[in-house]
Amino acid sequence: MEAIRQFIDVKDNAIQVALPEGFTARRVEVIILPSEVAVEDELPQWQKEILDARLDDYYKNPTDVMDFDKMIEAIEKRLL
Repeated sequence: MEAIRQFIDVKDNAIQVALPEGFTARRVEVIILPSEVAVEDELPQWQKEILDARLDDYYKNPTDVMDFDKMIEAIEKRLL
C-alpha cells in the first residue's frame, strides 16, 4: 500500500492534490483533518539539523553521491 501525506492550503473551499508519477490506484480514500500547525513545525529539531547538514554537504560537493547504507550509518552515528 502506498500512502501519501501532504499539507495543502485550502483555496475557495477546495483543494487540489497532485499525485506522483506511477501512482496507479483507481480509487483512493481521502481523510481531511484541519491542520493549524505550520509545516516547518512538523519536523523535530534533530531532523531539521540532519536535513540542513545534508543540504550543506550537497551544495559543497554536489557530484558526490552517498550510497544508502552509508548514509544511514552516518545518520545513526550523528544521533548516538
